[in-house]
Amino acid sequence: MLDDADTTEIHPLFAGAPQSTEFRKLRKRLVRETRAAIEDFAMVRPGDRWLVCLSGGKDSYTLLAVLHELQWRGLLPVDLLACNLDQGQPNFPATVLPRFLEARGVPHRIDYRDTYSIVTDKVPAGRTYCALCSRLRRGNLYRIAREEGCSAVVLGHHRDDMLETFFMNLFHGGRLATMPPKLLNEEGDLTVLRPLAYVAEADCDRFARAMAYPIIPCDLCGSQDGLQRVQVKRMLDEWETRMPGRRQVMFRALMNVRPSHLLDRELFDFSGLLAPDPARMPDPVPVLRDPDAGH
Repeated sequence: MLDDADTTEIHPLFAGAPQSTEFRKLRKRLVRETRAAIEDFAMVRPGDRWLVCLSGGKDSYTLLAVLHELQWRGLLPVDLLACNLDQGQPNFPATVLPRFLEARGVPHRIDYRDTYSIVTDKVPAGRTYCALCSRLRRGNLYRIAREEGCSAVVLGHHRDDMLETFFMNLFHGGRLATMPPKLLNEEGDLTVLRPLAYVAEADCDRFARAMAYPIIPCDLCGSQDGLQRVQVKRMLDEWETRMPGRRQVMFRALMNVRPSHLLDRELFDFSGLLAPDPARMPDPVPVLRDPDAGH
């Protein structure tokens, strides 16, 4: 997709990028994997407008840069609008993202909604904030997308997020499910896209660090101890340490589902799966042999 000549022209989001061979390979891999996910899951409808959600974390910075790189090269025929939802968290550095986006000429919208107070008021002490916080954030992002004429809300979830969600559903939800790369919202008027579906979290981390993007930590969910996702992440890290490449193998399993080898009766018609009844099978037709055969 990208060759060595590509370093002469880059999007401003890549300005100041390291010139090392290692970084070039990382950049090419991120672009290649993102483009593959976009194509595999038919995310693009030319001429659409995408609301690219920017939290200030490493994953959303990576998403923003790679999507603009693809658009810059004529490989993503959609309009991109970056969006940050300031949820009113104490000490949130409200000027960081606007300055970052303005300096790089990225079209954007910053929206303020104090969901922080709602979450801390409604969630009992000792309980995790994630579920309610996520629900309120998603509702506001849908609202913004409609106001801006966007057809899709684009999120920075990557391969590892999908794996962690799968195991959280398995261990705590009693179901086989994860974050899909492409989803239609309940109202049916917006798609939710995850173009980083094939990208490893480690690559997002390496990329954001190399680019020295101004990372904004989450002081709400990220400040709580004992989160189920943290525990699952630690488990996957241990597996990966003992058996390198295990994450990728498990991720491939999510794309290689065999309903007939599971137990979901709504997904597969087990009642209609019957061997032929020998009593109803026609008698075998006798084979007449030529008495002169072989002579």
